[in-house]
Amino acid sequence: MTTVKDVRPDEFIRAYSKHLKRQGKIEIPKWVDIVKTSTANELSPLDPDWYYVKCASIARKVYLHPHIGVGFIARSYSSRKNNGVAREHTVAATTGIIRNMLAQLEKIGVVQKVGKGRSITRVGQQDLDRIAGQVREASEAQ
Repeated sequence: MTTVKDVRPDEFIRAYSKHLKRQGKIEIPKWVDIVKTSTANELSPLDPDWYYVKCASIARKVYLHPHIGVGFIARSYSSRKNNGVAREHTVAATTGIIRNMLAQLEKIGVVQKVGKGRSITRVGQQDLDRIAGQVREASEAQ
């Protein structure tokens, strides 16, 4: 039995994002090509599939940290804002995008609300563990 904790995060997120895109159940918002993911960023993401990648990353975070909240996720995606000649400060990611992604993951049954936070569902855990098993098999085959 392979879990998400047993595989490298970058390989898992790449594989799960491809799975989410292949499924076609996640609705991509209209604003996805023009929105910035944080006020610290100057441009929107360059990867056209960034929405799927971030959804996969959020699903992994919810798997690893049960009862996680939007604020914790926003702080984990924080970055340094360039203030010109003034000092840099850490800025959290945009919570509206994170809420939208969590709503999409709830809609497909991967995540559920528990109190003020979110946790992974039984179906979601099975799905993520299955993808992790495929990633592990692929990495062992190489």
